[in-house]
Amino acid sequence: MTDLRERIIYKALELYLIHGYENVSITDLQSALDMGRGTMYYHFKNKDEVFIEIVNRFFLNPKQQMLRLKDDIRVPEMIEALLRYFRFLEDSLMELEQRNINTSNVIMLLYTAYHRFPELYRKAHRLYAGEQAMWQKALRNSMRAGEVRRDIPLEVTAALFTQIKDGYDAGQSGKQMDFNMVREQYNLLYSLIQTKE
Repeated sequence: MTDLRERIIYKALELYLIHGYENVSITDLQSALDMGRGTMYYHFKNKDEVFIEIVNRFFLNPKQQMLRLKDDIRVPEMIEALLRYFRFLEDSLMELEQRNINTSNVIMLLYTAYHRFPELYRKAHRLYAGEQAMWQKALRNSMRAGEVRRDIPLEVTAALFTQIKDGYDAGQSGKQMDFNMVREQYNLLYSLIQTKE
């Protein structure tokens, strides 16, 4: 990473994940980057601007992109779309110097974002509703294709698929993020609702 703006973004992401947004000042970020204050302010006017860009760039915008799916999407394609989102997140976290980031770090960062910045909360809420709608569409399409049982409750099943991601690794804050578990959980739930031959 040679671009200064990129260096600032990744270092800020790392510091916010490890120490929390409230505990990281522009001075802390400047010190961690060995960068002058003028250089820092040339790229970002304050730590709020850095934080908002991080949340949008790594969490909300990729999810928004992921939800731009075709109308005839079915469950396996929806699973793959979400796993691509997780791979993007995993690849981004691997760019950090500290690689022991766990789920609690990410949850706290997003909690802070949605609590402090109402515009981020509103965007996240719209994306959550969009994801629920896409799961329902994928389930309906899979039912029509004969891949999924027609007797499953659509809204409840869509919520279960969404909650796999939302409830990921709950209570295991000391563990590093392992996105293979998410794939296994999606596939298990899908196998439970598939049409049996």
